[in-house]
Amino acid sequence: MRDLRVTLATARGPADALRGVSFELARGATLGLIGESGCGKSMTALALMGLLPGGAQVGGSIRLNGTELVGLDDAAMCKLRGNRIAMVFQEPMTALNPLHTIGDQIAEPLRQHKALSRTAARAEALRLLDRVQLPQAAQRLDAHPHQLSGGQRQRVTIAMALACGPDVLIADEPTTALDVTIQSEILDLIAELVQDSGMALLLISHDLGVMARVVSRMLVMYGGTVVESGPTGEVFAHLAHPYTRGLYGARPRLGSVRVNGRKPRLATIPGRVPELADMPAGCPFADRCGWVVEACRAAMPPLVRVGPLHDARCIRLDAVVADSASDVATGVSMSVA
Repeated sequence: MRDLRVTLATARGPADALRGVSFELARGATLGLIGESGCGKSMTALALMGLLPGGAQVGGSIRLNGTELVGLDDAAMCKLRGNRIAMVFQEPMTALNPLHTIGDQIAEPLRQHKALSRTAARAEALRLLDRVQLPQAAQRLDAHPHQLSGGQRQRVTIAMALACGPDVLIADEPTTALDVTIQSEILDLIAELVQDSGMALLLISHDLGVMARVVSRMLVMYGGTVVESGPTGEVFAHLAHPYTRGLYGARPRLGSVRVNGRKPRLATIPGRVPELADMPAGCPFADRCGWVVEACRAAMPPLVRVGPLHDARCIRLDAVVADSASDVATGVSMSVA
């Protein structure tokens, strides 16, 4: 992806949803997108899938194995979607068709893209359900989505995404609607399947712990742009952008020390993500940032090199990094459980 820009038509006029997003994802690599709701994570995934809202204006470049996807006609995109690029959506109950059995829904991409017969597609659907460790897979082929639990439905959507052996798997917050035990199982399953097949994984989440556990490289998004990027361990070890530090500071902590018999209040980032039509000309995080100066509001900050393969979009990095060093000196932990 190179300098991807997406402009949406809104009641208040054109609004920039993505502003110059760039990254590379090699075969077998894992990349995470993290940020609050409204920062552009899912819009990036929808652009990759060719599923942007009607009337969206797209600029920049998205290339898959040398094929340019921006401007590709619908017929050509349909040949790629569900075949070379697949997506696991956030809520499996709405991603699955309630009127069709799960066996038919997994078989559909196999019949569309691989031209398998109904019998062969059904046999492959059963193999895929076994692969994603769905209990009693043979008995559940003819079940409808409402007859399965949330974790089981998510396994079905993963099986559908894996059906054609895609080059890229996009997982858009695939564990949000699941309890913590099932979350762990699904994350382990996705990591195992990616490792076994050699496909590339783009994982979208708002959970720092998930990023630390699953992906080797991460992008922190805010206001439709990437504000920090780098190897996951490097980003957590040297939190550079004020927004990344805010996300880290707002995470829940196990074993917090009680003060006067009460647990300390969870830290928050002041303010809220700006509306698309209200994005400032300068740094999108300026109105919520504790290090802001007037120059931050004048223009979008450039990416600045923090360390090997580690960049951040901030003109106050020296002040932010100095504060980070002070935190470490006073014993503040930079690890993510």
